[in-house]
Order: sequence, then C-alpha cells, then structure tokens
Amino acid sequence: MRAAELRLSDLFSFAPKGGVMRFAGERVLLFDAVALGLLRRQLIESFGYHAARAALTRFGYGHGWRTAEALREAIPWADEREWRIAGGRLHRLWGLVTFEPVEASGRPGPEPFADAIWRDSYEAEQHLLHLGQASEPVCWTLCGFASGYLSRVNGRPIFALEESCRGKGDAVCRMIGRSREEWGEVIEPHLSFYETDCLDASLRHVQRALKRAEGKLLRAERLLAAKDDEAEVPGIVARSEAMRGVVAMARRVARTNATVLLLGESGVGKERIARLVHDASPRVGGPMVAINCAAVPESLLESELFGHARGAFSGAVAERAGLFEAARGGTLFLDEVGEIPVAMQAKLLRVLEAREVRRVGENRTRPIDVRIVAATHRDLAAAVAQGRFRQDLYFRLRVVEVVIPPLRERPEDILPIARRQLSEAAAREGEAPKELGKSACRALYEHAWPGNVRELVNAMERARILSEGETIERSDLPPEIGGEGAARPSGGGSSPRTLAEVEREHILATLEAEGGNRKEAAAKLGIGVATLYRKLKEYGAEPTGRRLP
Repeated sequence: MRAAELRLSDLFSFAPKGGVMRFAGERVLLFDAVALGLLRRQLIESFGYHAARAALTRFGYGHGWRTAEALREAIPWADEREWRIAGGRLHRLWGLVTFEPVEASGRPGPEPFADAIWRDSYEAEQHLLHLGQASEPVCWTLCGFASGYLSRVNGRPIFALEESCRGKGDAVCRMIGRSREEWGEVIEPHLSFYETDCLDASLRHVQRALKRAEGKLLRAERLLAAKDDEAEVPGIVARSEAMRGVVAMARRVARTNATVLLLGESGVGKERIARLVHDASPRVGGPMVAINCAAVPESLLESELFGHARGAFSGAVAERAGLFEAARGGTLFLDEVGEIPVAMQAKLLRVLEAREVRRVGENRTRPIDVRIVAATHRDLAAAVAQGRFRQDLYFRLRVVEVVIPPLRERPEDILPIARRQLSEAAAREGEAPKELGKSACRALYEHAWPGNVRELVNAMERARILSEGETIERSDLPPEIGGEGAARPSGGGSSPRTLAEVEREHILATLEAEGGNRKEAAAKLGIGVATLYRKLKEYGAEPTGRRLP
C-alpha cells in the first residue's frame, strides 16, 4: 500500500446500526468541530493561553504517536517511506485539514524535514469563530499530531511549528517540521509545550493562581457590596472625611474600565488606592502589574512596557512580552507617570488610543486588554504648560482624576494608621502589640509629616524596635518627630496641652483664617461640614467662627 492510495474504507469500520467504531483496529469517536471549538474556548478562558496550548499540543502529540503505531501493523506498506509520509494523508481523510506538501521551499539554508501548506484547518476556523483573530499561530493540536507522528516514524524528536496561520490573519497555514538541532534557538520558547510534564506544571501554576484569584474575588465581592460611604478597606485607613471621599470615588470608578489618574504627594498611598480600584473591579481575577516609571532608564522603558523581539538590541537574546501584555485581563499601574520622557509619551499615547502594542524590533501589532491606573506626585497641569508633558496624553490619562490628600490635611487618620502599623508588625513578628503613650500620640499629632503615610509607617517600625516597654513614648520616636524642637509652637503656657486642646485651637484658627466660612474651613481641615458644626457646638463658637466670651 502507498500513502497516496489510502482510503478511509481501508481503515475505518463501523456497524451501520450503531455501536463501536474502529480505525486501524483501535476504537475511535466522532466529535462535532464546534464542540471542539467550544472546548478550546473554555480551556483558554479558564486556564489561559499557555495551559490551553499545552493541553491541546500534548493531546495532538499523543494522537499522532498512537496513530503512527497503529498504522505500522494495520496496513501492508510498500516500504517504510510510505508509512512515514502517511500522516498528511490521514489529516485529509479525517477532514482535519487539507494537506499539500511543499517539495522544495526555495528558502535559504537547509531544507526543512517537513514542509506543508494546511488549507481549511478546523482549528484556525474554530479559533476565529469563538475567540477572534489571534496574535500567534493557533493550530496547536494539528502541530502536536504532526510532531507525534513524525517523531514516531522517524525514531527521533521532530517538532512541527506554524510559519503562518489563518487564525492570526495569514492567507494560509504553513507547517514546518525540523529536529531540535535544525531548529536551533527558534524552538526554545516552544519546547515547554512538548515536554512530558509541561501540562502538570501548567496546571499546578493555574491551581495556585486560582487560589489567589479566589481570595481576590472574595475581597472584591465585599468591596462591591460595600456602600460608598463605608471606610473599612483592607490596607487603607479612612477616618477623615477627605479620605472617605477618596475611597468612595475609587469604588465608583472601579466598576468601570475608565482610566484613572491618581494625584498626591509621595507617600500618601497612591498604590494602595490603585490596588483598591483593581480589587473592587470586574478585573480582579486578572493580574495587577505595577511599574515605577521613574526607576527604569529611558533606554529600557520602551522594552519594559511594550516588550521586544529577539535580536532587537544588544542583549535581547530572546523575545519578551512587555508589561502591557503581561497585564492582559487585569490592571497596569503606571507609577510616577510624570517622569516619562516626552519622546516616550507619544508612544504611550498611541498604545492607549489604539489599544494595541508593538514590541521593539517587530513590525506587527498585538491587541491589549488592560485597565490603566496612573499616578504621579507632580503637577501635570503645570508640566503641560511648561511643555514637559504632552497635553493629549494628560487628558487621555485624566478620564477620572482622584486627588489623595497629604497626611497633614487629615489628622484624624494619623493615630489609627500608627496603631494599625503596630498591630500588623506585632502579628508578623509573633509579639504582643505595643500601645501608644499620651506623649507619643501628642508628638505624632503635632508633626507635619512631609513624608506622609510612608514616613509614619517607618517611624512606627523604628519605635516598635527601640521601645523597651509595652508602651511607645515620645522618646522612642525619631528625633525629628519626638525631639523637643520638632513640635509645633504650643502657645503661651509652659505646661503641655492635651490633644483635645491642640485640635480645638487648630480648628478655630482655621475657621478664623477663612473668615468664618464653615464650608471652606471644613475643606481646609479635611473634615465634613457636619463634623465641623458638631465640633463648634462643643466649643461654643459663634457663627462667625470667633470664640464666645
């Protein structure tokens, strides 16, 4: 028997009234192509491209290997060569793909071990139907089958890869088969899909990711169910009216895919708010990828964000996906976006508007699916006026702007943050949490906190370590906070004032400075108007803001 003479009737047997069907003596089943397409979609959506490709490639490889073994004994071949080349004929008989061998490719270098045009690929058809156009070849099962069959009949590993694929927009699918040595470095990124334990490794990775995602989803459900005025958010203290407003806005915008721009001084907690936006969004199951744009050299920032092709520049020994691709289905946090050079700003704007990215050294683009949260401590409006930041990029990032107030403008949050830090540190070290003494509380309240929450957290860590007792006192704090010269002026008396006295004087002085305008005074203090009214009633203040006799 010659491969070209094979007919389906030579191998396929079945009972007309139903029952077991056999091919080359082995039991076979009939599957609807759309059902296989739906399975592909479920695999990709549930486990991701890597695990789906691993599963389908290994399935195809095993199918090809077993088919080669079954055919060896089931058919009286004219010679060994006919058995070796019969795999392509079987592809056509099964309706998987129309196989057209390419006898001489005319390409430079040694001829490939196998070279064929695949027309009417069921895999490319189903991928386009259920998932749309891909950025990479998608005939994973067919490549696996070709690899398994060729490896078995030739007695050595042969790897089949697609040079072009209809699933990614090419005119036809074209398969090239070579040994590992002949492929060289080209095969390295694909070897994991053929290794025996690749599927197990992928599934273990997916299992860990699912556990993490489950925790994220539970947190997201709580956040989505919470009312906008509730302040209890993991990792965030929001006792002040100003911070409550920030949390409420973050929750509202999280339910959309809008781009968010976070503004605030260094150390105020912009990344915490970015995390809240991600955790309270429908994208919580995806990754949150963060990059500090100020920490990456200008020469590497483009590659870091967009990725690069192999050989794109010195040191690019392999292709690499950028952070826009790594964050697919999730959130990309661009911290210190105001530090991006002007030339790079134009490229970033293009990606945000086109929703596609082009790796350094490549000519084709890849679609992206990410939510952008950007942050900066700079005044971007002033930077635009000075020509240091593109106006169009500024407006593109500023779809929703959230301004996070500095710690000095929300004094109600100081002591709760300090106590939370001490509690978390104690739990981490397996110790009993230390308390804050009155002198330490007064020093914390009086300090201006130029470093904001970051400075407060570090101060508490230092005090916890240096404090010898169960209570942290003023002397345990850093010198700039607990030192005698660090406190704000305390007024006339020589005896120290209570915390309530300091708060009273500060509120009344602010109200006086605003000419008795309670709304403006409340905004300046970072508290609600209702809170200010209650405080003034306690103090017995006149409507103008001046004290009663």
